[in-house]
Amino acid sequence: MDKRVLLFTGKGGVGKTTCAAATALQAADRGYRTLVMSSDPAHSLSDAFHQPIGPEPVEIYPRLFAQEVDLYYSMKKYWGNIRDLLLMVFKWQGVHDIAAEELAAIPGMGEASALLWLDLFYHSDAYDLIIVDSAPTGETLTFLTLPQVTEWWLTKAFPFQSLIFQTVGFGVRKTTGIPLDKGYKELKDLFEKLRTIHRVLSDARISSVRLVLNPERMVIQEAKRAFTYLQLYGYGVDAVIVNRIFPGELQESSQWARYLQAQEQYLKEIENSFSPLPIFKVPHLREEVFGIDLLKKVGQEIYGDTNPAQVFYNQPTYRIVKNKNHFELRINLPFVTEKDLEVHQFGEELVIQIQNQRRNYFLPRFLEYYRINHYRLRDHQLCIRFVERRKDRQ
Repeated sequence: MDKRVLLFTGKGGVGKTTCAAATALQAADRGYRTLVMSSDPAHSLSDAFHQPIGPEPVEIYPRLFAQEVDLYYSMKKYWGNIRDLLLMVFKWQGVHDIAAEELAAIPGMGEASALLWLDLFYHSDAYDLIIVDSAPTGETLTFLTLPQVTEWWLTKAFPFQSLIFQTVGFGVRKTTGIPLDKGYKELKDLFEKLRTIHRVLSDARISSVRLVLNPERMVIQEAKRAFTYLQLYGYGVDAVIVNRIFPGELQESSQWARYLQAQEQYLKEIENSFSPLPIFKVPHLREEVFGIDLLKKVGQEIYGDTNPAQVFYNQPTYRIVKNKNHFELRINLPFVTEKDLEVHQFGEELVIQIQNQRRNYFLPRFLEYYRINHYRLRDHQLCIRFVERRKDRQ
């Protein structure tokens, strides 16, 4: 198998760390040299494995290494000269010392640290599979779009060209000891590494996002939004894991009946909303999950005898194309005829009715200012044209 990267995300509290750790154990038992790393500032990998994990990878099980990325440790490892460079630039611009210290903490520095570790490990020969236990959904989207955002922010922050930096930096270094020239070189290297790992994460043959959710309304809504934006940004989602499903026999207890009826409806909604992605279901184990034995049990529930490192799905479910005066949303809908189809837009939600089945998709927020002008089926794709609400363009 070629080297693989798996990224687990979901709303806080759904059990993504548990699923990431369980997947790592399954892979290690299959013989893969596996690293599971946490990029969530609120680390819980050590709690899941029930053993200490530090800022550098440590072997916690045969062929399985774990790491909890620490911002300050990573800053010392990666950002020392860059921080000095930022402080000097801000002070040259007349920024107060305390404010300069605050500004020197680049937006997204924590996420960037995790990306730099990921770049390092991906290009080493130490691991076959790298699993990222990411922060909750919103922060994950920040994590994945960080390469573009950080480069833009730092370009705006610096008023000097590279030659001036290198020349002036050498002089400043001789008089003050602050290595601005080295800081600028580190900055350029950092941008290149971020671009490189962005290409890796955007390649669905290498990297896959797995969405973890519970059968609950708010969790499903956030997962659908995340799915929309991951597709929009070009990241491959290859599976959905529905965690903590309560068993049907609880229906006999009247106090659980209403909850289980709602759960049944939510499970149907998940099937309709995320099809054709594979959907793995994990029952509630009725106990707190931590330690190797229980994590292995979760891993078995998720994957059974299938290989957890494989690519389960590698087709974009939908994409948005910008044309001259409108946007077109294209959704894969095989085995559907136009007479069975109805399409409606309600704010940021798109509802597709296929006979007696309903699929709900969240639209990118900017499409709230557009309306559906036309839709049709073409080559097993539903093509929906959106035009600005204030104009009726054809």
